[in-house]
Amino acid sequence: MRDARTVLSRLGVEVRSRRKQLGWSRRVLAERTGISERFLADVESGKANPSVGTLCDLASAFDLDSTELLGARFDATTNSQRIALLGLRGAGKSSVAKALASSLGWPVVELDAEIERNAGMKLPQIFELNGESYFRRLERETLRKILDAGPSSCVIATGGGIVTEPETLALLQLKTWSVWLRARPEDHWSRVVAQGDTRPMRGHDSAFDALVAILRDRERLYRQAHVIVDTSGREVQSIAQEVVSTWKREHAVA
Repeated sequence: MRDARTVLSRLGVEVRSRRKQLGWSRRVLAERTGISERFLADVESGKANPSVGTLCDLASAFDLDSTELLGARFDATTNSQRIALLGLRGAGKSSVAKALASSLGWPVVELDAEIERNAGMKLPQIFELNGESYFRRLERETLRKILDAGPSSCVIATGGGIVTEPETLALLQLKTWSVWLRARPEDHWSRVVAQGDTRPMRGHDSAFDALVAILRDRERLYRQAHVIVDTSGREVQSIAQEVVSTWKREHAVA
């Protein structure tokens, strides 16, 4: 089930995407629809709740039926050759991404590494100096840049909290074939500890309970991925093989 905020965010991504594909500025779209640039900016960021009339005006500008604009691709399996791996830290995203890339012959894009490169500093520094809101905005901008100008086929390993921003989640849903690597809390914990990294649970008296709470809070968001693959008790190669087989079946690839 999609909540209203998610639907509006996905609508915003769709409007912006179609405008960019046509090579229109926001001013041009405003002139064609009679909708103010400011309101269009709010629509594209998922902040506005447009009326039926406004939806019809937007759809008409794109030569679409209003129902097409609002729902045509929302629940359809994307044809994108970009596979995005989602999941809490310890899900195995980096390891599975490498195995997928090897099997498909695609490059791997580590989103956190791209963010660090663009910011010129490590993630902890970004959080410490600028806060989470700034980081989420940078995360979204980096993802958008990859989707707009990056490799046409790739495996994207995302950060665990990327699903908490509706506009960023909408980008993933519309522009990638997303996979939630689901695992039990115990598996997330053991993998994180094995990596020597207990962020973001460091300093908590009940770190494991904190991890369980984070996973519980985000589960409804992770479930919006195109595919869910259980990883508990499985080898990386087996997980990657399932993802590749499912991708090929859904995209009719021999």
